[in-house]
Amino acid sequence: MSDLKGKVLAGKILVKPQEAETKTSSGIIIPDSAKEKPLQGEVVLVGAAKQDEAMEIKAGDTVLFGKYGGTEINIDGADYLLMSQSDVLYIL
Repeated sequence: MSDLKGKVLAGKILVKPQEAETKTSSGIIIPDSAKEKPLQGEVVLVGAAKQDEAMEIKAGDTVLFGKYGGTEINIDGADYLLMSQSDVLYIL
């Protein structure tokens, strides 16, 4: 997690999304075209708190976010989501 270079700006977090499920609970294999975008991930980097909003999320937290939350970015070959703290719906 700390191997990433750069920093996240105030009020933003960098999330490593969970991999999409490849198999259902009954054993049916899901093709790539039918996979749902993951809605859960682990927080990798956290920016400073905004002046009017405390930062409630910390690195290592597992969070749930909306289907269209965040911006997809690629850093050193790995996919991440950069989002505002307000895009997070729930902290596990």
